[in-house]
Amino acid sequence: MEHKYVKHRIDALDNENYTCKYTLFEGDALMDKLESISYEEEFEKYGYGGCVCWVSCEYNTKENVEIKQEDIELGKDRAVGMYEVVEAYLLAHPCAYT
Repeated sequence: MEHKYVKHRIDALDNENYTCKYTLFEGDALMDKLESISYEEEFEKYGYGGCVCWVSCEYNTKENVEIKQEDIELGKDRAVGMYEVVEAYLLAHPCAYT
């Protein structure tokens, strides 16, 4: 299932500690089950020029709605896929970040 649109809000950005908090608050990705999804990402240096990314998600459901583990795994797989696409692009185009 492809999403037609989503809206995100940046809640916090810490350039010194390489962390970002943001919220997906509108769009068809919420599947009429969620009010929002809050994300926290932290980047740690790794090796020469690399990093490890830690991501935590908090699903804020609408009243009386339960989400299934399959829904969470699907969202997780999509997020990993997005990181892989960005990684492939940056590896193929190193001038984009130097």
